[in-house]
Amino acid sequence: MSTSGIEQGVATEESEPPRGNRSRFAFACAILASMTSIILGYDIGVMSGAAIFIKDDLKLSDVQLEILMGILNIYSLIGSGAAGRTSDWIGRRFTIVLAGFFFFCGALLMGFATNYPFIMAGRFVAGIGVGYAMMIAPVYTAEVAPASSRGFLSSFPEIFINIGILLGYVSNYFFAKLPEHLGWRFMLGIGAVPSVFLALGVLAMPESPRWLVLQGRLGDAFKVLDKTSNTKEEAISRLEDIKRAAGIPEDMTDDVIVVPNKKSAGKGVWKDLLVRPTPAVRHILIACLGVHFFQQASGIDAVVLYSPTIFLKAGLRSKNDQLLATVAVGVVKTLFIVVGTCVVDRYGRRALLLTSMGGMFISLTLLGSSLTVIDRNAGQTIKWAIGLSVTTVMTFVATFSIGAGPVTWVYCSEIFPVRLRAQGASLGVMLNRLMSGIIGMTFLSLSKGLTIGGAFFLFAGVAVAAWIFFFTFLPETRGVALEGMESLFGSYSANKKKNVMSKGKEVEQ
Repeated sequence: MSTSGIEQGVATEESEPPRGNRSRFAFACAILASMTSIILGYDIGVMSGAAIFIKDDLKLSDVQLEILMGILNIYSLIGSGAAGRTSDWIGRRFTIVLAGFFFFCGALLMGFATNYPFIMAGRFVAGIGVGYAMMIAPVYTAEVAPASSRGFLSSFPEIFINIGILLGYVSNYFFAKLPEHLGWRFMLGIGAVPSVFLALGVLAMPESPRWLVLQGRLGDAFKVLDKTSNTKEEAISRLEDIKRAAGIPEDMTDDVIVVPNKKSAGKGVWKDLLVRPTPAVRHILIACLGVHFFQQASGIDAVVLYSPTIFLKAGLRSKNDQLLATVAVGVVKTLFIVVGTCVVDRYGRRALLLTSMGGMFISLTLLGSSLTVIDRNAGQTIKWAIGLSVTTVMTFVATFSIGAGPVTWVYCSEIFPVRLRAQGASLGVMLNRLMSGIIGMTFLSLSKGLTIGGAFFLFAGVAVAAWIFFFTFLPETRGVALEGMESLFGSYSANKKKNVMSKGKEVEQ
């Protein structure tokens, strides 16, 4: 961007719309990017109830059902692995469109499935879309949002995932009234509809300013930053920070430039990320992978995917009661995600993660205890144990949703250096989906081997390990500009927060 262009923009600022419109524009961008997550959440949530009818209609074994439930996340590894390079190649915005295309095709294939291989093919296509969506939505939002509201806006994908899960549960409840062979097909097939609206909505979104800078399109990048910053000066400062992080000299100010040593298509990133990382990048990678691992290994997808089964084990015999209780899980999960999103920029990422894991440990321990009591007194109705089981499922998803749910995506989308962000975030998503797939495909077998109560005791042990990891390895990133993140890492001491206030790197909340 030419200097004269910037000065002209500053001079005419008084004639522009109020700056409050800028925050609303960033808000709108985050909403549109996060719509992908509604489709993802719907796919996850609807399968929990649809599985009951698919198993009966297609005569599936428990092993086939486990594979069907969890394989989506294994398939998503393909999308997650490709998403970083794809988004560096075609941009963040069109990667979102690509994710929507895969969702559309996958939902149609599952809705028209006539046998087990057919529905597995649909899960494969949808899984690729899942991988793309889970990586690109938080990355895009983090790159558009100003530091002061980045945590709030970057939490939107998790909010929309939970709205989608809730819609999936509601779909289960209503379509369950149709004949068995039609009900589950409508549950799955209707997921294609939102994909069309997503593709149309993306046309109104700007591209990520950081991706534009990496392409040498400084003029276009400034236009986006100007629309999403609180002041014109902040937009100029953000542009200079991004240029500095991308290795672009300050004296290169034309609207379109040739980026020195351009590596925007991802060349050399894997070497810098995995082969010869700096101490700070190594710490960042460990932190990202650890947060993603523990988010899933603590058992959230066991509850999300198998809520009806858990409530059956807890003593709810009616399918209608199981689905209603599952809808309640979706409502609680969605409400507390909103709570977590609203406080993540006030209390910080680290505090919410520690609080969340502590609450999850207590809930999992009580849930495992109550289910063990019910299991050992089979044939008897123990009302207090049934009530405790249902209550602790709700408290588990609530405590997960105020911290581990949204903060995982916020934290891992913001800590990587700009050139490594897409690829680094994709590694975290790949591990997240791998663990989710493992949990989804082994929970029934695990609950038979350890008893269902024992399975939740195991998850409680994981929650303890997660709390220790978060306390030890994760520095606080609240209010720190993306270009200043590296200075927080490298010492493996989460309690030693370095001063990154120079040159506007930290924004007071």
